[in-house]
Amino acid sequence: MDKEKQTDRVQKIPITELIPFKDHPFKVVEDESMLRTTESISMFGVLTPLIARPAEDGRFEIISGHRRAHAAAAVGLTEVPVIVRDMDDDVAKILVVDSNLQRENILPSERAFAYKMKADAMKHQGARTDLTSRQVGTKLRTDEQIAEGVSDSARNIQRFIRLTNLIPELLDMLDHKKISFNPAVELSYLRPEEQQNLIEAMDFTQAAPSLSQAMRLKKLSQEGACKLEDMCEILGEVKKGDLERVAFKSEQLRKYFPKSYTPRQMSDVILKLLDQWQKKRQRDKAR
Repeated sequence: MDKEKQTDRVQKIPITELIPFKDHPFKVVEDESMLRTTESISMFGVLTPLIARPAEDGRFEIISGHRRAHAAAAVGLTEVPVIVRDMDDDVAKILVVDSNLQRENILPSERAFAYKMKADAMKHQGARTDLTSRQVGTKLRTDEQIAEGVSDSARNIQRFIRLTNLIPELLDMLDHKKISFNPAVELSYLRPEEQQNLIEAMDFTQAAPSLSQAMRLKKLSQEGACKLEDMCEILGEVKKGDLERVAFKSEQLRKYFPKSYTPRQMSDVILKLLDQWQKKRQRDKAR
């Protein structure tokens, strides 16, 4: 207790002695919010102290305040106010998540890994984290406990945690709104190699899966029959409101190409031939 009282106070610590939390799920990006933070710190300094814990190498691991530390360094500050507090990994992980979830503009991937980090830490502490079973007695499931402090429901927290099964490329598409949230949850059930094939199929068809298509892909995967050709065929279907797209079924094109050709290679050849055809038409018109 004496040690905790001694360290749990505001100290001025050089920025060079601060290191990011090892499992930090939130990204420090140069967005509009960071610009506002940087401008504020440039004018008034760091008004809210960071929270950190002692690291084994003598430095301090940031628990809360990664963005403030980044902004302070950007404006040329050499030290920042820090509350140094001893805490174990589980307590640190929960505090990392809780201190960031109230931030605006959190990416879906950040929220997904944050919820998973907190759920895992609570499980390690002894809390019940069976996200599929029902509540027993008055003891809350972990997703319900997490939901008490955030805007997401327990069900949505489960769905966000599912997203951590997506490969990085699909997570990036979700963050950039190239894939919608609900289809992404269904796609998280595909095996990693199937998810890689899905990216190729999306590139070939120039289409993102709808919810119903994602559910069909999930079903095929569970049946062990989700192949690249199936994905191309499903994604190549004309969707409601997209009737002007030109789509071909995989078997319509396969007879014109070697079996070794991927959908991307076929697409490149088709576009090249169309370009040559267009140039020939223009030459013919000019005669």
